[in-house]
Amino acid sequence: MIAMFSLSLIFILASCLYFTNAVEWLGKKLNLSQGVIGSIFAAVGTAMPETIIPIIAIVFHKGQASDEIGVGAIVGAPFMLSTLGFFVTGASAIVYAFFRKRPFKITPSLTGFQRDLTYFIIIYSLAVITSIVNNYIDIKNIVSIAILVSYFVYVIRTFSSKDDSLRDLKNLYFSNQFHLKPTINLIILQLIFSLLGISYGAHVFIKYTEQVSAMAGVPPAILSLIITPIATELPEKLNSILWIGQKKDTLALGNITGAMVFQSSVPVAIGMMFTDWNLTGLTMLTTVLALISSYISLIYAASKKSLSPFILMGGSIFYCIFLLQLL
Repeated sequence: MIAMFSLSLIFILASCLYFTNAVEWLGKKLNLSQGVIGSIFAAVGTAMPETIIPIIAIVFHKGQASDEIGVGAIVGAPFMLSTLGFFVTGASAIVYAFFRKRPFKITPSLTGFQRDLTYFIIIYSLAVITSIVNNYIDIKNIVSIAILVSYFVYVIRTFSSKDDSLRDLKNLYFSNQFHLKPTINLIILQLIFSLLGISYGAHVFIKYTEQVSAMAGVPPAILSLIITPIATELPEKLNSILWIGQKKDTLALGNITGAMVFQSSVPVAIGMMFTDWNLTGLTMLTTVLALISSYISLIYAASKKSLSPFILMGGSIFYCIFLLQLL
């Protein structure tokens, strides 16, 4: 069991390697900026597996329990990304710098970083406020449509950004293995292969995480609120670690912040349409902590015109607050 747990983690990592390589080549072939590649293509691609599960629970499995599980999973994703996702990205930069693999300073496109966090804070705050006032005024369906429109506006604005194009690409892995030219069809094939690998690996990883946790006597509540969300967000974290190691900071941060924008818009809008959307208790706490963590990083980047890995690592403080409240 421990062996399968470890193998599934290795499988996810290998799939992430193929994914980052393929998405970089797709961006090059389509002449896209790093902001588009990281904040949209990579972010949506890796966020899709854990996004589909709560949506299915809400839309196709009617009931109070399904709604609570679905909404909890929806708001849990931005929380994990804005706390542990930031922490892992900042910590990996420090570790790489310690081994002299990269500079200590993180240098993403600050324009893109601030754009992503601004959209996230506005959209997510609107969703949280709607939960509070919805008991008095039934406006959640209107707001959900506005949030979906906002995401499309964000996509258009990201595509029109002036971020640098990619450089220093490694050879396409499928191209090396099959001795073929890196055509768009081969790139898409590797992209699909890697996404399926990430999804399958995450499924196996969660399965054996549950079994290992049961053997260790971990309560189901701890598993559902702590261990499983960490596992489902693993692809984004691993992608960012890989890109930080390659000194591709715009892609690394865009993968996190772009996923935050996506997770706070499309899944949230669907949750608002198909549930009562009453955020209370720990669910409300995670939304507030996610917003505070993001706001601190945004203010620092805007005022200092730079980004410190320690500021990103500060996201762990808000995760610890959540743990203390939970336990």
